[in-house]
Amino acid sequence: MEVLIKLLEHDLIPKHEILTPEGAEAVLKKYGVTRELMPQIKEKDPAIEEMKAKPGDIIKITRNNPVTGKSYYYRVVIEG
Repeated sequence: MEVLIKLLEHDLIPKHEILTPEGAEAVLKKYGVTRELMPQIKEKDPAIEEMKAKPGDIIKITRNNPVTGKSYYYRVVIEG
């Protein structure tokens, strides 16, 4: 019996989304960085594989914290 789990729908996994090219450029400009200087996430990461993100895509991760509220993290997808 095969059990399929939708990883990105699990309560313990923060929301992941691929930014549009315009959204990605806005983030790069806002923080004054290039893709090479951003934190990285590998394309073989289970959440990234499920999203079908490609190297070079920028992922926005939204984490909820009962004390600090929402916080946003950005990662660039790399090979590997």
